[in-house]
Amino acid sequence: MARSELRELATGFSLLGEPTRLGILKILAGSPKNVTALCDTLDQRQPTVSHHLGLLRMGRLVIGTRKGKSVIYATDVAAMKVLAAGLAKLTPKK
Repeated sequence: MARSELRELATGFSLLGEPTRLGILKILAGSPKNVTALCDTLDQRQPTVSHHLGLLRMGRLVIGTRKGKSVIYATDVAAMKVLAAGLAKLTPKK
């Protein structure tokens, strides 16, 4: 694996190391949601959820699409597949 690929994987995996962010990804894997829906489901305050969404967006694991005054968030499927493939490369072959 190239160093840049390892760096990208490390960034992605570090983002997965926090329970609120994992919860957001789990919810978004079911269907896209806005911040209010995520807050209600996670029982978290809006500033907390927005902070974690910002980190996930910077890490390109989540994408946001503006719909009127709201932003609808969804998991970036391609980025999640890259993480899964990277993890598979780290798994010993039997």
